[in-house]
Amino acid sequence: MLALKEWSIVCRALEEAKQSILLRKGGILEYKNGFEISQKIFLLYPTLEHQSKEYLQPNYLQEYELFLKGYDSVAQDKSNIIRILARIEAMQEFHDETILSKLEKYHIWNEKYVNMRMRYNPKKPVNALLLRVYKLPEPIPISVNPKWAGCKSWIEIELTKKNGNSYDNIDELLNQCEPVIKEDDFQKIYDKFKEIWN
Repeated sequence: MLALKEWSIVCRALEEAKQSILLRKGGILEYKNGFEISQKIFLLYPTLEHQSKEYLQPNYLQEYELFLKGYDSVAQDKSNIIRILARIEAMQEFHDETILSKLEKYHIWNEKYVNMRMRYNPKKPVNALLLRVYKLPEPIPISVNPKWAGCKSWIEIELTKKNGNSYDNIDELLNQCEPVIKEDDFQKIYDKFKEIWN
């Protein structure tokens, strides 16, 4: 199944309904083409790569410290846990930096980080992805594959059920998940997201 690599702390914020958008341009290995999407439903793969508290909004710093205390960074070299998947409900490409301030309440990154991402590979647009996030029925542990390391956005992983069988497809898994934000509340976020570009 396709999975998007994202900071562990951001995956936690998505899971706790404290974040609903991602801002992506692609990693170093995607510099030429920029960030690309091949499917709208995907797993979120938490990673410590490039994660840093200097890029978080001030009101999330204490939570970050608590998160790290409970997170075994050494263990991630050999194993990881998948907790959520997401469906892209809306996507907008943009070059205009004035948009960034309108998006800040929908993510936990600070101005320093989003400006840095804006300036990286400046000919390519920033992709703002509005996600509907779903919590898996139970966390699924996986063994880490070394080929997943590095500055790439997408990886292919295999999730195994308790009985040892693999899931047939991501839709099968999605049908067993619960959204982290209720329908009415998510609709309000969706409407606000759309208003930003009107």
